[in-house]
Amino acid sequence: MNKSKLQKHDWHPADIIAALHKKGTSLAAVSRQAGLSSSTLANALNRPWPKGEWLIADAIAVHPAEIWPSRYYDPKTNRLIDRKKLIRIRT
Repeated sequence: MNKSKLQKHDWHPADIIAALHKKGTSLAAVSRQAGLSSSTLANALNRPWPKGEWLIADAIAVHPAEIWPSRYYDPKTNRLIDRKKLIRIRT
């Protein structure tokens, strides 16, 4: 089978925002609930940020790899990468 047919694409930022709205929340609300500035989570839409990705994914009840496969799958092996260990914990 053609490898390009198996390749998943990242969700469009508008689709992520729509999924949050379908769950009755918003990017700003999820950001504030996490103790962040209301605009902070928007960073995860355009650049890798594991903590933000997990907050968004948890809010819409999917694994972040479903939303951002390019960030969570090794392009050579197509195996899931454990990016959760990249999250810094505040002390």
